[in-house]
Amino acid sequence: MTFNNDSSPNLASSNDKHVEDSLSSHVSQQEPQSPPVFPEGGRQAWATVLGGSMILFCTFGTVQSFGVYQDFYTRVYLSAYITSDVSWIGSVQTFLLFAGGLPAGKLFDEGYFHHCIGLGSLIYLFSIFMLSLAQPHKYYQVFLAQGIGMGLGMGLLFLPAISVTSHYFRRRRTAAMGVVLAGSSLGAVIYPIMLNNLFNGKAGFGWGVRAAAFIDLGLLLTANLVMKTRLPSRRQRPDRKPVDMKSILTDFGYWLCIIGAVLAFFGLFVPFFYLQLFAELHGLPSKLAFYAIPIMNASSLFGRTIPNFLGDYYGPFNVMIPCTFASAGIVFLMFAATNVTGTVVFGILYGFFSGGFISIITPAAASYSRDINEIGTRIGLTSFIIGFALLTGTPIAGALVQVNGQYVWWRPLVFASVVVFSGAACLVWSRQILSKRKGTQIL
Repeated sequence: MTFNNDSSPNLASSNDKHVEDSLSSHVSQQEPQSPPVFPEGGRQAWATVLGGSMILFCTFGTVQSFGVYQDFYTRVYLSAYITSDVSWIGSVQTFLLFAGGLPAGKLFDEGYFHHCIGLGSLIYLFSIFMLSLAQPHKYYQVFLAQGIGMGLGMGLLFLPAISVTSHYFRRRRTAAMGVVLAGSSLGAVIYPIMLNNLFNGKAGFGWGVRAAAFIDLGLLLTANLVMKTRLPSRRQRPDRKPVDMKSILTDFGYWLCIIGAVLAFFGLFVPFFYLQLFAELHGLPSKLAFYAIPIMNASSLFGRTIPNFLGDYYGPFNVMIPCTFASAGIVFLMFAATNVTGTVVFGILYGFFSGGFISIITPAAASYSRDINEIGTRIGLTSFIIGFALLTGTPIAGALVQVNGQYVWWRPLVFASVVVFSGAACLVWSRQILSKRKGTQIL
């Protein structure tokens, strides 16, 4: 991934000058180096942002719609399996989406952007069409197609689609990434409504999944055609220097940021997986329960854009930390989601504040980079480690919620709130360390 934190031509520090020079390798080393110019917009820039939004619509939008599958599998399609077993399908898929950031980020840095999104699109589309052929009560078929196959495709698509915006934006980079991430929220509104009606209507599971697959086919094909890179890859920069892994591995503040993100992600997706099931089991009519997840995801559309625009002015940590604390407290409002009013209020509040955390954690982690060459490694490593929290968090919640066949909802909700709150506390500590290092409160 090719990010540039401080590439303004007015910066005078020798470190920043090195960052600018490393991105301007096309200029002879014997001549004065000129810093790269970021267009901060333009037709190709916004076409690339649009393509990234389409990829996030298909990938992360599907991840945030898993609550529909969780409910349908638990009640109908895989009813012989306990809630925790079903959760493993979605958690493995989400793990591979984030963990894939490590190899995908390296490939992106080396100039294989189109190879990544092309191969990822093929794997993802093949797997979702295979999911449409999975038979009822055949857990291994669903797990292989949705958990493993779709997850691998998502892993190759997700991080390059976000990272390529850094080729066109510097000053407005956080906002541009927020627009890309907003695509996932739009997908997470449309897919649950469509899938709930198709799964529980005449179309059934198979054609419901195929309908989503055909939408994905059109969007991913368009994204592959319109997205382009702009800056030279590491292979094309002869003056590049190797990443100093020792400095990364011994950067205490950076690891506090990772620990905070891991703890937050342990609990953050519990409502996304279980809200619809919770609402239905507490007497909310099915027609209304079907809209619980779309409401939450519609709110997260604003949560992934407004905080990002604020982050460009006040700093990513300063916006992300309040959103994380708010998310930890709002988890308890899920107990009120037993009627229409309670479900709508919870969905709006939790969707907005959790969206603020999800969209800003990447630029926050990148802000620890001392050199442009470190950024891809730091974000890839952060995503990889976060993946393990997403792999285990919702299955833990699934194991906590069922006791002797009965649902005990306070257990997973307390778990989710405590770990998210602990993550926010670590992020506060991490911010203090970064503030002392950079000598500023705008972080």
